[in-house]
Amino acid sequence: MRCALTIAGSDSIGGAGIQADVKAMADLGVHACTAITAVTVQNTKSVDRIYALPPDMVVDQIETVLKDSDIRAIKTGMLYSPEIVSAVAEVLEDRNIPLVIDPVMIATVGDHLFDDSMVDALKRDLIPLCDLITPNRYEAEVLSGVKIRNEDDARLACRLIGKEGSSVLLKGGHMGGNTVRDYLYLSSEINVLEYPRLERNGHGSGCVLSAYITAHLAKSIDIGNAVIRSRKMIQESISTMYLVGAGVGVVNPNIKIQDDTHRFRILDALDVAATQLMENVPGSAVPDSGMNIAFATESPAGSEDVAGIEGKMRHRNGRTTKGPAKFGTAGHLSFVILEAMQKDPEKRSAMNISYSDDYADVMEEVGMTVGKMDLKKNRNMSLRDLVSNSMSKCGCVPDAITDKTSNDRMIWIIGKDPKDVTDKLWQFL
Repeated sequence: MRCALTIAGSDSIGGAGIQADVKAMADLGVHACTAITAVTVQNTKSVDRIYALPPDMVVDQIETVLKDSDIRAIKTGMLYSPEIVSAVAEVLEDRNIPLVIDPVMIATVGDHLFDDSMVDALKRDLIPLCDLITPNRYEAEVLSGVKIRNEDDARLACRLIGKEGSSVLLKGGHMGGNTVRDYLYLSSEINVLEYPRLERNGHGSGCVLSAYITAHLAKSIDIGNAVIRSRKMIQESISTMYLVGAGVGVVNPNIKIQDDTHRFRILDALDVAATQLMENVPGSAVPDSGMNIAFATESPAGSEDVAGIEGKMRHRNGRTTKGPAKFGTAGHLSFVILEAMQKDPEKRSAMNISYSDDYADVMEEVGMTVGKMDLKKNRNMSLRDLVSNSMSKCGCVPDAITDKTSNDRMIWIIGKDPKDVTDKLWQFL
């Protein structure tokens, strides 16, 4: 199982902090390891007391987890004191692990959750190490020194906070208007994400959002997609919040949206597989037209229900790059999958690589079922018809279909899911 680490405070009412992080990460199938920085005495109405743990105790928790577990992403929440911030930064400085900072400063009920000198330590020691920081309006003003009154101010604050190279998600929940506008500063560009405003004030929303993002990063999803997916999820979390006391409601970290969850899992599986392909497939196996991998829903109505890698994976200047996984971007692979599912509904995934006689020989040697087609001789036939004919000749859905006659010589590999497809690829690559 993928593991992530949350370094944050304990919330005795269970709606934010460590408790919320664990539940939110579990909702995405990620195991949450923890390092507690402080124990708070709080409920849905107030924070009555904060006890910060000694910095060496926080460090010991982190180091013990990292020694034993393969941590794929880390988030920090409430750090409280400059000593804890500096200690955490020192232990994480040489770790090549994605880091998300939720710069917790104010509780939902309005109480301060930080020592005044903590901000300087955060800016000096920890922010330069992070991949993404997720401040709300107040936190962004403190970190940037900019009073945020309009969009220009928000954009300036993002650039100032991210000047050391980190990405910034400035959350717009505390700004006015019927539409919430979040500002995502990524790769020196700012994208505005818009969502309907929910007239609710949920305890733990910032913690849950950053935990969702961290869990997605632990599953090898890039920052942009991790933010977009997590932002959609927190919208549902807030809309389904519930009461556990007499004060503010608690956001729901365990949302259950069956259709979206199914489609999220398809996109997650593709992102993980595409990352592995980028790291392991030689450039010579990537077609000039691009390599793709696709995965369909269980009952696809058409190509719009088949997800692929937008823009495909391409090899240029000695480096393979990829776009995000999206539905409706599978191209020709959607025809291969849809035809395969007509004959075997379990065969929902496929990918393509460049044809090689060496690959074809090894596929035969390892006992793979291989269909053949000739696009050059059958120019008047659709790809789907050619795939259908190839499968009919095999008497089944083959492990792969080859075409070595066309200009863009290709091998299509077919399987139950992206892992099944890539497992077949590794047999002969």
